[in-house]
Amino acid sequence: MKILDRYLTVEYLRNLILVTGCFVALFLIIDFFEKIRMFLTNNATLAQMAAFFLYRIPMIVSQILPASTLLTALMTYGYLSRHSEIVAVKANGISLYRLSLPVLTIAVLISLSIFFLNEWITPYTNQKSEYIRLIEVQKRQSLGTFKQDQIWYRGQKGIYNFKLFDVQSNRLRGITIYHMGPDMSLSMRIDAEWGEWQDGRWQLHNVLVTRFKAGEFPLLENHNQYLIDLPEKPDDFKIVQKNVETMGYSELKRYIGKLQSEGFDATRYMADLHGKIAFPLVCVILAVIGMAFSLRSERSGGIAQGIGIGLLIGFSYWLVFAFGISLGRSGAIPPLPAAWLGNILFSIISAVLLYRIKT
Repeated sequence: MKILDRYLTVEYLRNLILVTGCFVALFLIIDFFEKIRMFLTNNATLAQMAAFFLYRIPMIVSQILPASTLLTALMTYGYLSRHSEIVAVKANGISLYRLSLPVLTIAVLISLSIFFLNEWITPYTNQKSEYIRLIEVQKRQSLGTFKQDQIWYRGQKGIYNFKLFDVQSNRLRGITIYHMGPDMSLSMRIDAEWGEWQDGRWQLHNVLVTRFKAGEFPLLENHNQYLIDLPEKPDDFKIVQKNVETMGYSELKRYIGKLQSEGFDATRYMADLHGKIAFPLVCVILAVIGMAFSLRSERSGGIAQGIGIGLLIGFSYWLVFAFGISLGRSGAIPPLPAAWLGNILFSIISAVLLYRIKT
């Protein structure tokens, strides 16, 4: 069995590298033509463009590896079926379930690799690629930082601190604004529960305004709503705010813990947190689906048909996964089952397909 395992492992890995390389190249080509106008408009240099796409590769690899795992399983076992090698294996008393063990082992390792890639590498490379696009190419100014799971921003009217900035709705939560005088003394402090961008202005809600005058006690003002003319727009804060894609599992977990400890609703982030575990594990599920289609008949010559059906089922996973995450973010269903909805459904499908293999 060592020879057979080695043979399958070498064939699978060779096909995996080829398929992954093709997917990455295709993704980069499409991404290049989508962004070429932006680069040319901003007079980007070749070095900036090359660096941007280079930093995009880890994210691309982590996204396309599940599809590569599926397609490679279809190709590898389909090739064995077409050349009657499956018949030879069964004639020697080897179960097809045993034959699938090398690829399942590789699929598990790929799942772990995706998780650690998303944990340690892609957050950094995504942040670098966005820095190149926004700061170096589009010449936007970054006057803030995302530190200790908060946004600190040096604005034109003072220093701003936000616990959370929702880039989808352009809403700020946990707002503290420090207005500084010419001598850098504190002249006014504004605390608000949340704020939103409306009609070109920031409207704050549940506000406490504290005014400081030399030699006097601070003057406190409470407002249910408070309009404030800040020069900064939502796009200015988007440069600083980290999104889910630029956070690893542990960083996102700490961020959620901080939000919950301060009384903010972290439901949408909980769905993404569970999704960071559920998504890598789909490699094993798609590998089983690929093998099941290819091994359904010892002399199956319909590799193209198997690939077509397998890809249809495999890529349907992303639709179910995205749908589940959306339901979890909105609070329609709890975040945990929402993130694992696709895995549960396609695990059942893969188990049925694997059970129907003629061993």
